[in-house]
Amino acid sequence: MYKLLFVDDDKALLKMLENYFRLRRYRILLAEDGMEALEKIEDVPDLILLDINMPRMDGMELCVKIRELVSCPILFLTARVEEQDKVNGLLAGGDDYILKPFSLKELEARISAHIKREERNRHKTRLKYREGLLLDYSARKAMFGDRELELTKLEYDIVEFLSGNPGQVFDKERIYEKVCGYDAEGDSRVITELIRRIRRKMGEYTGTEYIETVWGSGYRWKK
Repeated sequence: MYKLLFVDDDKALLKMLENYFRLRRYRILLAEDGMEALEKIEDVPDLILLDINMPRMDGMELCVKIRELVSCPILFLTARVEEQDKVNGLLAGGDDYILKPFSLKELEARISAHIKREERNRHKTRLKYREGLLLDYSARKAMFGDRELELTKLEYDIVEFLSGNPGQVFDKERIYEKVCGYDAEGDSRVITELIRRIRRKMGEYTGTEYIETVWGSGYRWKK
């Protein structure tokens, strides 16, 4: 039975979500603010639905703290529609956005898709080694020698996607759609910033540029 953690200061909304998803055989954890959510993390949820606008600790700050503890998918629940809010949320470690008001069926479909994708990732057993970089697709780790590269979930997803298709060029929209897992207009600013961060982190260990820029087209993993 999959465990879902819902974090929102709206008690009526939490109750509605709890009733709906319990009928669909999920185990439900509830938290009304960030501090309570951090306590519930000990139960290791399979997915977290996180409201952005909350007292004491907003969703962005909470997402950063959660990402230090778990790697499960995090979906933001918000009434905000500004592009910069979306960029900030994804860079903070979120995986998807659900805009209020929302359809319970759409939310259920998003949750199911993210959990299934996470399950597929856990069952991968391949390894890739190139010029000092070891990618363990099963453990979802990138290693240089005995040192692990500290990648966020989305940063790792980009590395896994590009390295799994070496030499192929993908534009920012395709990368965005692939790593976020749903059809959406790609946010080039998110991908540009994430790849910049990946390169900086890899550059601390090696002078090799694993992700190449193909000007006017996108990015590719070096063969």
